[in-house]
Amino acid sequence: MEVNFRVYENILIACVKGEVDHHSAAPLRHTIDESMQIFGLDNLVMDFSGVDFMDSSGIGVILGRYKRISKSGGSFCISGCSGYIEKLLEMSGVLSLIPAAEDYESAADIINGRQQICLEV
Repeated sequence: MEVNFRVYENILIACVKGEVDHHSAAPLRHTIDESMQIFGLDNLVMDFSGVDFMDSSGIGVILGRYKRISKSGGSFCISGCSGYIEKLLEMSGVLSLIPAAEDYESAADIINGRQQICLEV
């Protein structure tokens, strides 16, 4: 598992690659929390476009970040989910709590209140 960070406006983007399982969950959690503190940001997007497997440990990482960010008054969004990961997050109830977007730019728009609405005429 690998995670790369970028700052986009007032948001920390965590681009996760590889497998998110019981072996990688604790290091991922620690790295994200530490990076949010270093950058002084309360808003987070976790981008899963590079993730090919996730188990319940990954769900725990997501929910833990959600709880922590909610307490600090920040916003959290998920992006780049494959069909498999989206189904896992939907079945576990995560997507009823945390918005999801196609990519991290769209997730940033959701966090910053610039979500685009498409109307068919």
